[in-house]
Amino acid sequence: MARLYLFAEGQTEQTFADSVLKPHLAKFGVYMHNPVLIAHGRKKGKVHRGGGRHFHAMQNDIVRFLSQESASDVFFTTMIDLYALHNDFPGAHEAQRLRNNPYKWVEALESSWEGTTNDHRFIPFIQLHEYETYLFVDVSQFELFFENATSQISALQKIADSVANPEWINDGQHTAPSKRITSEFPEYEGSKPTFGPQVAELIGLEKIRAQCPHFEAWLKRLESLGTEATND
Repeated sequence: MARLYLFAEGQTEQTFADSVLKPHLAKFGVYMHNPVLIAHGRKKGKVHRGGGRHFHAMQNDIVRFLSQESASDVFFTTMIDLYALHNDFPGAHEAQRLRNNPYKWVEALESSWEGTTNDHRFIPFIQLHEYETYLFVDVSQFELFFENATSQISALQKIADSVANPEWINDGQHTAPSKRITSEFPEYEGSKPTFGPQVAELIGLEKIRAQCPHFEAWLKRLESLGTEATND
């Protein structure tokens, strides 16, 4: 059995990890602790959490956990957004040249983070481009939360149909996945931690991983931790 700490950017990811990922990974011998909101700063000795952006605050939080849990069967991962990632992130400048290929871009950033942390137990995951990507896997599920939503769902479906897969929906100020959803359903903005995980749960993990290759690669890595810990 392996133990896993997951650092979430916000309450939406935190709830999704707890309600969807946690029971799934348990089937593979991976016990996930309650997901932790990642630090975004410290003031007067108190750590402030959620909305992870600035690298050093996030990194200090992760390193502290790594030092407190030194066992080889304990692993650490993240769920933070590529969208609006701060430019103090390691390797951010060099990775900019790969922006035209989101997969190479995000993999370069994750590799830089992994190298900076220098602990094989740390498995960085940066979402392409943010959590709401997963909801574009099946936008019809929004009809369970919003009445008379045929035209709005149709508009979102056109966006989903315009890209090779949902992870390609880009990260502009007005075109990030969450911005596209709130443009059709303004109520979503204030209810992300509730609606976001529930919609994803209705869609199902198998559908999400089938359409989101970067997410799939990460999930497979997490599923392997139970075997990896047993073999150590």
